[in-house]
Amino acid sequence: MESDTRLTTLDDVLRPHLPGSAGVMTVLVEIPPGSQGTAPHRHSGPVFGYLSEGSMIFELEGDAPRLINPGEAFSEPGGEVVHWQAANALDDRWTRFIAVMVCAPGVPMLAYLDDEEIALRQPLRHPSAREAEV
Repeated sequence: MESDTRLTTLDDVLRPHLPGSAGVMTVLVEIPPGSQGTAPHRHSGPVFGYLSEGSMIFELEGDAPRLINPGEAFSEPGGEVVHWQAANALDDRWTRFIAVMVCAPGVPMLAYLDDEEIALRQPLRHPSAREAEV
């Protein structure tokens, strides 16, 4: 029997590293208008997201910041890779996305960098991101 259900691939990631005995957490992230979002951080496992509303400036360590719009998916590998930005690109509306995070057991799903590590990792940012902060 055929189905009228449609499947659309939004993101396709080659087998990510999964921490042993990992848990999976699904969260709704809401970023207020004009907010820079969370401070630089990392996740213990991969993260897969889908932007449902607004626009977000998304920057992972080594990659140029990019704009993500409603209906677009994004991912990050987790582990040691720093998530530098998840900023609301709009001054007049909230940005909202769903994130599915694979978490190592006993490790917080989000770990912020301290000022010393931020300074040490600055050279690993994409040149366009470093120039934008000057």
